[in-house]
Amino acid sequence: MNAAKISLWPLLAGVALASIAVPPAVAAEPQAASVTTAGMEARLKARGLDPVEVARGRVVFDTHCARCHGAEGKGKVRDWRKPDADGNYPAPPLNDSGYAWNHPTEALLESVHVGSPQGYGIMPQWEKKLSERDMRDVVTYIKSLWSDAAYREWLDIERASQEP
Repeated sequence: MNAAKISLWPLLAGVALASIAVPPAVAAEPQAASVTTAGMEARLKARGLDPVEVARGRVVFDTHCARCHGAEGKGKVRDWRKPDADGNYPAPPLNDSGYAWNHPTEALLESVHVGSPQGYGIMPQWEKKLSERDMRDVVTYIKSLWSDAAYREWLDIERASQEP
């Protein structure tokens, strides 16, 4: 990870988590679970996501991430924007109802690599526990959880993060 990347945690430091918006079209779209396998593969390919990477990422997610982020990234805690008794934020959902789609790939990868800084949450560092491919695959899987509306908005964020 180089110094030019955008860090997820400093972006959140000055932002009230409750103020992060969810795209209005999200509620109107069908959930991924209702999409056929062939339809899902076409949807992934249209986004430029490799279905094989998504499948590998789901295995990594189910094994290491779902216990905190919930099945299919739907979250496990009702109010993930509120710190717990120790002042740490619980694991957020990673689908559209969370804020992961508000951050470019490099910021998402950084949070997987180094975990959450003390005082923000309890996400562990995965850089010494997972391979680089596993970490990239799990981020690809997370991107597959987003609705088309959230993904389109994320693409703008991703492009802006790559501008000089």
